[in-house]
Amino acid sequence: MIEQATYDVAIIGGGLAGLSLSILMAKQQRTVVLFEKEKYPFTKVCGEYISLESYGFLERLGMPLAEMDLPIITELLITSPSGKELRQKLPLGGFGISRYWLDNELKKIAEGLGVKIYDGTKVFSVDFENNIFGSDTTAGKFRSTICTAAFGKRSNLDVAWKRPFIAAQKKGLNNYIGVKYHVTADLPAEQIALHNFKDGYCGISRIEAGNYCLCYLTTAANLKASGNNMEEMERNILSENPQLKKIFSSVNKLDNQPVTISQVSFEQKSLIQDHVIMLGDAAGMITPLCGNGMSMAMHSASLFSAIANEFLSGKISRAQMENHYQKEWNKYFKKRLQTGRLIQRFFGKKSVTNLFIGILKLFPFVVNKIIKQTHGKPF
Repeated sequence: MIEQATYDVAIIGGGLAGLSLSILMAKQQRTVVLFEKEKYPFTKVCGEYISLESYGFLERLGMPLAEMDLPIITELLITSPSGKELRQKLPLGGFGISRYWLDNELKKIAEGLGVKIYDGTKVFSVDFENNIFGSDTTAGKFRSTICTAAFGKRSNLDVAWKRPFIAAQKKGLNNYIGVKYHVTADLPAEQIALHNFKDGYCGISRIEAGNYCLCYLTTAANLKASGNNMEEMERNILSENPQLKKIFSSVNKLDNQPVTISQVSFEQKSLIQDHVIMLGDAAGMITPLCGNGMSMAMHSASLFSAIANEFLSGKISRAQMENHYQKEWNKYFKKRLQTGRLIQRFFGKKSVTNLFIGILKLFPFVVNKIIKQTHGKPF
């Protein structure tokens, strides 16, 4: 089919950044179309701990979080590959909720506000001509005044655009795989745990209905060394950490198969590509051990929505819109991403991680400072 109407905003990607932006723009009486390659509801490879800096924002979008009886997370547990523990109270804290539930509820809110959502839809290409975008999709060709990319960690459009992080040689910060399960477990509801192992780390925290999200990140080399068998990798590599050995031997996996993703990159990314605005992970992915990617995705949508409304109201030019967004994004997120990449270098090698955690135990105020460097204030 061919869409003749020109939307104010087209959004490629229906995760937290894309859905948040769609709701914010719809509340400003803008016409919005959103494309998501998966069919709702679905789960994503990510931890499911969200910093409390986003709590009020989600409620303003229409999520009745206070009525959902969600776990409030106040403590961080970090273990070294040898099993050495570091416990720390979180300065702000967070809450647990599955992406399967959260994204689907936001999708319903967006549709209720008039957002046109095409899920199960792939975007092949985007062109920009005469100040209008054309998005070529499996659902047809769509026109829009603004086009944003909120498609997450990696997309076919990244490849088509030849973004630098795609072409980068596979090495330290750009060749990870992610694996995620939902499990039942007998673990503290108020705690998020980060268990380190050789060339990776595994996070586990409580979500709704008393279940837990277990998600780990490791190198492609670890999987290859395990014959590309994840269960063997969990037994022989992850379980070298005695804490993880206990967890994997006691949890009950609720999923028949884990959700996985490969070629995860934490390299620096461009914020604008051929006038398409990048949001969330498409603009820059913070290392998961910092536990704040979802809040950053929503915050980026909040920042851009205000700037986009100025442009659509004729108050600023497209060039001013793009420039203002880049300045705001760098103001709030550039330092966080740099800190995350720096911290990432202290995790992975067993001896370095063991030493680093041992040092942090002696200086708990440093842990608090690191957490504050990777998190923001309520927005």
